[in-house]
Amino acid sequence: MAAAPRPVIVQTNCGSEAEARAIGRAAVETGLAACANIHGPITSIYRWQGAIAEEPEWVVYLKTTDAAVDALEALVKDRHSYEVPAFLVLPISGGERHYLAWLASAGRT
Repeated sequence: MAAAPRPVIVQTNCGSEAEARAIGRAAVETGLAACANIHGPITSIYRWQGAIAEEPEWVVYLKTTDAAVDALEALVKDRHSYEVPAFLVLPISGGERHYLAWLASAGRT
């Protein structure tokens, strides 16, 4: 018997609000995420190709399950403007059971 999918949050950062909205909407429309939350603008300070950069970004949190992560990563990479987009999978260790059940069912394709 296969293990039940575990809830996770995938985080990616985008260079524009429009890009963040497009990725979030595509993830939900395709059933790869139950929900997308967009925060921003934020300021990101990072090192890239030997230089320090400071840019506005929008953070996208995609609520999903570990079963959807590979397909979600492909979607994000396909639609993202960054050469190397952030794609972080954050485990959810607990939560309100009805909400987690919704998350698991809403994210199914």
